[in-house]
Order: sequence, then structure tokens, then C-alpha cells
Amino acid sequence: MTAKASILVVDDEPGLREMLTILFRREGYAVTASPGFVTAQEAIKNSPSGFGVVLTDLMMPDGSGLDLLSLAKSHSPETEVIVMTAHSTVETAIEAMKRGAYDFVTKPFATSELRALVVKAFEKSELVAENVRLRAKVDRQNPKDLLGHSQAMKQILELVARVAGARSTVLITGESGTGKERIARAVHDMSDRKDKPFLVVNCGAIPEALVESELFGHEKGAFTGAAGRKLGIFREADGGTVLLDEIGELPLAMQVKLLRVLQERKVRGIGEATEASVDVRVLAATNRVVEEDVKSGKFRQDLYYRLNVIRIEVPPLRERREDVAELAKHFLDRCAREHNKHIRAISPDALRALDAYDFPGNVRELENIIERSVALASGPLIGLGDLPREVSGAAAQPSPALVTLPEEGCDLDGVLGEIERRLILQALDRSGGVRTSAAKSLGVTLRSLRYRLQKHAMQDPDEEEVSVESRPPSKL
Repeated sequence: MTAKASILVVDDEPGLREMLTILFRREGYAVTASPGFVTAQEAIKNSPSGFGVVLTDLMMPDGSGLDLLSLAKSHSPETEVIVMTAHSTVETAIEAMKRGAYDFVTKPFATSELRALVVKAFEKSELVAENVRLRAKVDRQNPKDLLGHSQAMKQILELVARVAGARSTVLITGESGTGKERIARAVHDMSDRKDKPFLVVNCGAIPEALVESELFGHEKGAFTGAAGRKLGIFREADGGTVLLDEIGELPLAMQVKLLRVLQERKVRGIGEATEASVDVRVLAATNRVVEEDVKSGKFRQDLYYRLNVIRIEVPPLRERREDVAELAKHFLDRCAREHNKHIRAISPDALRALDAYDFPGNVRELENIIERSVALASGPLIGLGDLPREVSGAAAQPSPALVTLPEEGCDLDGVLGEIERRLILQALDRSGGVRTSAAKSLGVTLRSLRYRLQKHAMQDPDEEEVSVESRPPSKL
């Protein structure tokens, strides 16, 4: 029997603990019994792959079942936890589910009910484990950091996989910030050169006088300041890959020398008497329209043809909005770890604002926006108020389609609902998220605003409304 078909039973009542042990061993499970938090903690830590299901009491003399739940999930995310208690409250049940409990049962319970819950919990545990295995397989096959499920990204991933094994040069084009370097890295990582160097040189960031030395190297004393011998990028990357980023900024004189290197596969540094053979795959990237530079004489036509053997065009983020949410979550998880902040999600209204924004800086801008928002956020969610004003206001801009009747007609309720949603977003943005002020600017009551927020799924799912009964009595 595998470790995942095992159950950990945690309860300080010896009779219940023994009964559950016997019950589930008869069902064919491997059962470990523990009388409290401390021994259960050790059992979890000593289980290499974790338990399939944990049945734990909520209140124990030496610890909390909720803390044990968190420990079990952190040790093995596919472990499912069922919390048992004789002191059931709505608040405790909600907290248990928030922490990832599979279910919550109140003592005394029918054994048939618990048996059915355990069966379903194991089904979910196995499903999660299978998803983890599939994700690991996908991660091995697909390049890291190339996220997105849009049709455009799927086509790019397919093209990267096809060209990775070739020796041909690849020209990667697209606006600034679209992720051209990451695509180049993916081509390298999926090739048979993946264990060799991957070196990047920004052709636009190197002073013109130093470009040749940077690319091809120089001998000691070849020019003023050449205190020692330099190999250059091409020889340092021998056997691997060189990415010539911003290739459109390369001076014309250097374009001639680069063309010869690509043709002959040999380099000669400044001041060197002989050439050296190099085995380097060359990738080039640019945000310029190279064809226009060729026509104007700023870029050599023969070099363009040499580089443009395989072309990968990266679309701007505004043309693949389906990828915004996935990229934002990826950046959120990473930035939250780096800033040591417990931010787990982006609120629905903030996601809508991101989706409506055009991202002139593309993926790089989205990454910067998320990092800024994580740094500013004070709660477990990134809300609309945590986004830059130009982003949070994007969802509140009126659309001409909302005031013009299309020829084919429209869904009036849907259009009016969209207008209402956008106006609410704008009011919340102007009020800094203060609902009382937002309701006043919209001319509605606070109760009405709350209703509309719920109707449009703009209510933070973790936000608790204060009922009249729960407010402290006013002092007269």
C-alpha cells in the first residue's frame, strides 16, 4: 500500500482514536494514531510523502487542530484534512475551510458519514497528486517563465519547441517588454546546448568604440586601456548560445564583421594575428521594424537575411489579454515571497482593471505594477486601490460601445450592468476604497452599494460585513 493510502488519526480521546484506527484498518488503509498535536507533528514530519488523509480533533491539550491542518498542508499539499470537534461554531468552520480543510464534522458523528467523507477525500487527494505529476511533466517539457494560454502564446511555444534543436539563427521581434529575452532563453534551454553558456549582449548599451572588443575580444595592449587579453562574448559562449539583444542598434561597421563571423564561424579579436573557430548559436532580438531599417540603409540587407532564417514575432500583451491574469498571479507569488508578505490573490475588481489596461510597457510593465502593488498592499488581497491610478482608472473609462446602439442590437441589461459596474469602480477609486464616500458620490445608500457590489461579484470574498446585532451598543 502506498504512503498516500495512509491515514493519520489525531484525537486525545483514547476510545475514539482506537475505534477510528480499527474502522479504517478494516477498510484497507494504513492508519497511524496520535494522541495529540506534538506526536502528530512528528508523524507528519517523518512521513516522506505525507499522509493521504488526516483526521484531527480541533481542540487538543497540547495544540490546535487548525495549526496541525496548516502543517499537514505545507508538508504535503495533496494531503486532505478533515477536522473533528465537539465545539462547532460557524467561525471555526470558516477558518478551517480557509486553511484548506477538506471538511468539518461535529461530534458525535455517524461512522458511515465519516467513512464516506474519507473516501471522497482520498479521491481528491489522488486527483491533486496526479495534477502535481502532470504539472511537473509539463514543466519539464515546456520552457520556464513562458506563461500564458492564449492562442498566440501556444503558437510561440510550439515554434520554440520546433526550432530549439536546430542550428539556424533566430530573429525575435516585438515591442519592448514583451519577453523576447525569455523566449531566447527558452530556445537555449530546450536545445542540446542547454548545459553550455547562454550569454546576452545588449548592442544598444555598449559604447560604439567597445562593441568589437565586447563581441570578439582583444589582445593585451591592442589599444589604450587594454591591460589584459579579453576573449569576447563569442568565445566565452563557445558551445552555447549568444543573444544579440537590440540588434538594430548595432553600428554599420560592426554589422559587416558580425556577418563574416556568422558565415565563417570564426572570430578575430582586436590586435590578434589569427582567427579562432567558434561553435555558437546566434539569436537576435529587436523592438525595431528591421525591414524599414533595411530600406533606409540603417541595417544591412545581407545581415538581415542571415539573421532572419527563423522568425519569432512576440505580440504585445494587449493582443493576448487572456494571459494577463496568469502572468499577474505568477508575479504576485514571486513578489510576495521576495517581500515576505502574505498576499495570496488579486481581487476581482483589480483583475478587471488590469484586463482593461493596454500595457504600453507590456509584460515588463505588468511585472512592475504587481511588484509595486505587493509593496503597498496591507491586506491578503491586492485591491483596486493598490494599483497605479492609470491602471485602476482603465476599467472606469466609458466605452463608446456603451452609448451607441450596434446595428445588430444589444443586451440592454448587460450594457446597463457594465455601465453601473464601471461607475462603481470609478467611485471607489476616487474615494480611496471608502464605501460610504463612494455611495454618496453615486447618490445611493451604503446598503444599496453593498448589494450592487455583490451583484457584480466585486465584493471581496474574505470581507466580513458587520451586522447590526454584532455592533457594540451605543452609549446614550
